[in-house]
Amino acid sequence: MLAMALLLPPLLLSTSYLSTSTIVALCVFFTLLGTCVIIGHLLEENRWANESIIALLLGLCAGTVVLFVTNFKSAKILIFSEDLFFLYLLPPIIFNAGFQVKKKQFFKNFTIILLFGVIGTVISFCLISVGALMLIQWIGISNLGIKDYLAIGAILSATDSVCTLQVLNQDETPLLYSIVFGEGVVNDATSIVLFNSVQSLDFSSSNSMTALKLLGTFLYLFCTSTALGIAVGLLSAYILKKLYLGRHSTDRELALMMLLAYLSYMIAELLSLSGILTIFFCGIVMSHYTWHNVTLSSRTTTKHAFATLSFIAETFIFICVGMDALDIDKWKSSKGSAGISVAVSSTLFALVLIGRAAFVFPIAYIKNRINTRENTRIEFRSQFIIWWAGLMRGAVTIALSYNQFAEAKSTSSTQDSALMITSSIIVVLFSTVVFGSITKPLIEAVQPRHPKPTSFDSTDNVEDLRFLLLENNGPINQSNNMQIQRQSRIRMLISHPSKTVHYFWRKFDDKFMRPVFGGRGFVPFVPGEAAEIF
Repeated sequence: MLAMALLLPPLLLSTSYLSTSTIVALCVFFTLLGTCVIIGHLLEENRWANESIIALLLGLCAGTVVLFVTNFKSAKILIFSEDLFFLYLLPPIIFNAGFQVKKKQFFKNFTIILLFGVIGTVISFCLISVGALMLIQWIGISNLGIKDYLAIGAILSATDSVCTLQVLNQDETPLLYSIVFGEGVVNDATSIVLFNSVQSLDFSSSNSMTALKLLGTFLYLFCTSTALGIAVGLLSAYILKKLYLGRHSTDRELALMMLLAYLSYMIAELLSLSGILTIFFCGIVMSHYTWHNVTLSSRTTTKHAFATLSFIAETFIFICVGMDALDIDKWKSSKGSAGISVAVSSTLFALVLIGRAAFVFPIAYIKNRINTRENTRIEFRSQFIIWWAGLMRGAVTIALSYNQFAEAKSTSSTQDSALMITSSIIVVLFSTVVFGSITKPLIEAVQPRHPKPTSFDSTDNVEDLRFLLLENNGPINQSNNMQIQRQSRIRMLISHPSKTVHYFWRKFDDKFMRPVFGGRGFVPFVPGEAAEIF
């Protein structure tokens, strides 16, 4: 949790039930949060800065001040803890990401998002693990086991979706935003699932079945985590639709949505599933069904409340990471020279570059070969931005590093583990500050912006889609009707999979799901309440 350092002598008039060190630490931290909000507002139009970088730099500055105050003995006002991160800070960020996502654009590109977020992460995981095994041992680090190298692959495969999304604009670059956003969330979930899968396997008696067990564990965690999030989201929609709490108290509606969303995350962690994947899909389901079952005032409140909690958590994370990066104890315990530290960090970051390039360009090429329509192709410039924007590493990387390397059994392994933690911190700081500041100008230089679609594709229209599916056709030869219809649907599913699946999902949703769970068009009517225009 929170670890406080006493920087000032106790106040003579301090109360007995409050710790002076706690008050000092919280005052410093809330001051930093407020300062970050103000500076972020002033630099909103700046092309080289975003709030993640500002929060990280403020944390580094505060950590430097603490080092001077304590005569370079400690920078521990607040220690970055994986428990604090995974239990309290990450859930509101991921839930709001799912709750605010543009579902139509997200699921329109769902195939490529899954390919990048799942298949691509697995490719990156394999390359980074193998590369780390060969290169780090060549540098001279010899006290790490096979599980440690696999953990390094999972740790460094996790992109920083928070910082990435701050440099992309949903209106100006909708395709990039959708792909990078969706891939970032799925990538984080996949990395954590891979990390948990590695931790659960016994490599002391590994054989040819170990890889299959790892794949089976991953698929099990991925599918069950997604199903749990959808189930809890549907449960919240059903409860609010049947009870309609808003007729008595809108506060209860908001409270129930928050509690059930957080409960889904905690149940997933209790069952050793992926809480990040669970709460993400819970947010998507809640925005599709539950949000339409509450009063108009609750809808406005929930959107702003979830966005505010997410913003505070994001800022808190980067400030805490910046301050904790200057924890002198970690750097002393690594016992590694500056050359060794730079060599390991450079090796890890080079593996990140190679691992991401190994799946972004090949998958995009295959996708373009399969779907040859001009307006759905991912151009090379867009591929480069997707590769570049996904190179940033953040709090998930540091949290997983602490989880894997914080406790070591022997002195030699302790030094190597501390070196891996500090190297991960260097990778996070370098990628966030350098790549984060360059990404926005790079996008402006190489990526043309299209606020509105430049071309019109008739298959985007639902009526044209129905025509292609032979659902609006006039009378035709009855003997050939079924065969032609089946061939056309198969052809549509192959050539336009996302649109075809979306059309059939809408039919199923309108006929079966919304009458039971609510949603747009199935909202309980309250006398005297203004109707909402959709």
